[in-house]
Amino acid sequence: MLDFQKGNASSFEALLKKYFPLVQNFIYRYTANRSLAEDLTQEAFLRVYKSAPTYRPKALFKTWIYTIARNISINEMKRKREVSLLDEPVTFEGEKIQRQIEDKKTEMQDESLMRHETAEAVKKAVMELPERQRVAIILRRYEDFSYGDIAKTMRISEKAVKSLLNRARENLRDKLLDVMEM
Repeated sequence: MLDFQKGNASSFEALLKKYFPLVQNFIYRYTANRSLAEDLTQEAFLRVYKSAPTYRPKALFKTWIYTIARNISINEMKRKREVSLLDEPVTFEGEKIQRQIEDKKTEMQDESLMRHETAEAVKKAVMELPERQRVAIILRRYEDFSYGDIAKTMRISEKAVKSLLNRARENLRDKLLDVMEM
């Protein structure tokens, strides 16, 4: 980022190449909407580009870009106030039908089906977490952020991060109790 700030355009391309897929994946996990994640990721990098003249490295670039991505995602979700889940049922002729994604390669065996159902239940449970808990879980579990990086990204203390993650895990445990008993 500092090289880009000095006018080296290829440095920005290097940042895009390294961080664009990571940020897009984070935003997708937060919003559960691939198209929206693409748009918001572009918005995040547009902000990075525009912020180059005033950028001051107070933390890792990774922390800074994820903070931007987090804020953009939160603002968008507040604006929309709706989250479309991939496993949301479809109404057909007055009946709710659960969506199913066809596996064209092979038929799922029982074990594979259980893993898929568990993964979907976890995904849904994460999406239902309160906003701050959801961000903390996504950053820790899917993005491998340290407690310190999460604290910087969310602008809270490490103790608060540990508390958020603990509450999130308890909420997930409660939401997933039925799935785990199967």
